[in-house]
Amino acid sequence: MLHHLGAYLSDSKKILDAWDNYSDEHTDFDGWPHDDHAYGLRQSQRDADTAAAFETLGADARHLLATAGVQLPRLPPGSVQSHWSYRLGVLHTALDQLDALHEQWLRTRDALAADATPGTPVFDDALAEHHAECWSYLDDWATHGHVIGDINSAARQAPSPLAPPPRTAPAPAAGRTVEVRR
Repeated sequence: MLHHLGAYLSDSKKILDAWDNYSDEHTDFDGWPHDDHAYGLRQSQRDADTAAAFETLGADARHLLATAGVQLPRLPPGSVQSHWSYRLGVLHTALDQLDALHEQWLRTRDALAADATPGTPVFDDALAEHHAECWSYLDDWATHGHVIGDINSAARQAPSPLAPPPRTAPAPAAGRTVEVRR
């Protein structure tokens, strides 16, 4: 599951970097697009690509959040970053919103005419609108998702409450030899 998270974080960064490059090249100094239609199409592509990248993580997201939520309070206070709880809250809220938007999309899709299938303007426009509504929440995952890995790393490095603390054995005296008899 952490692999899926890592893949999403990497893919979403590439998608956002490509978008930033496009936006920089296709807007004026005030940030206004040179061609509103082309800019809107490219923005829709960014939204769709980000949603597609999240699909492999989406099924694991709740489990990852739940695991991090269990790990965090068990960590030694010195290994916890103060922003981790906040970031987990942002991820929970974003996932709740994505779930609600998915349910809304299913209702919208089911309400479309029977001939509104992928590739038709009616379907594609509705899907593009759905992706646009999801994008900021997907961006929250891209921005804050690394906290799950950070918490997991801290949990792996933390001493286990089940294992006794290590005891140090005295070092052997220098110059002593031990004779083994058979």
